[in-house]
Amino acid sequence: MKTTQEPIEKIVIVGGGTAGWIAAATISNIFKNTDLTIELVESDDIGIIGVGEATIPPLISILNSLGIDLIDFIKETQASFKLGIQFEDWHTIGEKYFHPFGTVGKSIDGYDFFQCWLKSKAEGDKTPLMAHSPESVLAEKGKFFLPFAAKNTPLERAFYALHLDSGLAGKYLRNYAEKLGVIRTEGKVEQVIQTKNGEIESVFLASGQSISGDFFIDCSGFRGLLIEQTLQSGYESWDKYLPCNRAVTVQTNNVGDTNPYTVSAAKEAGWMWRIPLQHRTGNGYVFCDKYITDEQAINTLLANIKGEPITSPRVIPFTTGLRNKPWNKNCLSLGLAQGFIEPLESTAIHLVSKTIAYFIRMFPTKQCDEVLINEYNRRVRVDYEEIRDFLVLHYCTTQREDSEFWRWCKNMEIPATLQKKLDFFKASGGLIPGAEELFQPTSWYAVFNGMKVEPDHYNPTMDTWDYQKLKAILDKGKQGLIDIADKQPSHDEFLKQYCAAPKM
Repeated sequence: MKTTQEPIEKIVIVGGGTAGWIAAATISNIFKNTDLTIELVESDDIGIIGVGEATIPPLISILNSLGIDLIDFIKETQASFKLGIQFEDWHTIGEKYFHPFGTVGKSIDGYDFFQCWLKSKAEGDKTPLMAHSPESVLAEKGKFFLPFAAKNTPLERAFYALHLDSGLAGKYLRNYAEKLGVIRTEGKVEQVIQTKNGEIESVFLASGQSISGDFFIDCSGFRGLLIEQTLQSGYESWDKYLPCNRAVTVQTNNVGDTNPYTVSAAKEAGWMWRIPLQHRTGNGYVFCDKYITDEQAINTLLANIKGEPITSPRVIPFTTGLRNKPWNKNCLSLGLAQGFIEPLESTAIHLVSKTIAYFIRMFPTKQCDEVLINEYNRRVRVDYEEIRDFLVLHYCTTQREDSEFWRWCKNMEIPATLQKKLDFFKASGGLIPGAEELFQPTSWYAVFNGMKVEPDHYNPTMDTWDYQKLKAILDKGKQGLIDIADKQPSHDEFLKQYCAAPKM
């Protein structure tokens, strides 16, 4: 075994926000008993985008891996719970469906549950697929469950995530990382110094301070100060698949109950989100500026919010896509510097944590082996493309023709990888599994079903079942979910009793 390569002694992270501080927290937690130095440079003069306020269940695993107390985190980030996403007007105006976390039903005697449901539906059963989802049933009733009391009940397979204040989450993770020894330096990077072979050697701040390191992590947002402006890694736009390129956001005070789910409502030229936190609600309109102006988008957003605005509308331009080389030489990009996929399925924080996890698996020495870099970049691309295809599925299966934007979506070009999944599903309701995919079968079934993409038939082996026996099992499971959900507290009651946040 070779022992001549030198270990990395110092990592410099350029940019804070959620991405920067997740990186700092993760790496400092792993190397807390070593001599590795981590320094994060950020400027209070540079604002953060801060729209990633809805998350998905892997966040809970991240917090657990860092040893962070979940209740404390919820209180300090004004968080509420999220059981899934309610989609409104995506297929046609007036229709809605729910994309839950967790699983829908359980396999029955080794048979896939979705195939069992398809068989029952073919026999005339009108029971919706989501009647078999714990999260969907809870969400419909405005309930949240007691995780510590869910064992041996139908709720033990329920999953949840959080709605949180991304600014407060960044501050929480900063405090965590600094306690582990991460050095925070206030300053704006004005110049990047490179070595003769093109690697980054140091960053020069407006204050005159120079900060050198062995490895650099770019969390500077869309501008990609290190990965693009310095290393010119290139960017692949996916606007031919995901045309939305702007978002307008505004925060409002809370009105009524705090729903335990995100709302995504399709509008004339994109879609609107509503994310309820304990102290306020986040609202936004993701749209394509080919079809409406910023002013029209702002007016649409303000006309559809609930509660009084507590901030002024802010317009954020973006380009959906991925950096050609997310890791280039001795520089790793994370967050918006790495790539961007619109927030339709709340994947931003997940992509930060998963791609930093890949980096940990392939952690380099000072020499940065190209084999590691190439494999990292390949895996990141696979993850981004999987999420891209899943988001495209929401758009391309619409039947709306009431606006130019939706007519475009209905007839849009579809990635070959997604077309293959669509064709396979339509054949007999099957899915093509992949390695380490984020979206598991429940997610694909939920969107296929919600957007009325139906298979030609179910798996013929289901005909070996006695239908009345099958229906009795399905009915029992459905009623069991209703009975246990009715016993749970409302979402607001749960927050108030177990994790009420301090008043802002």
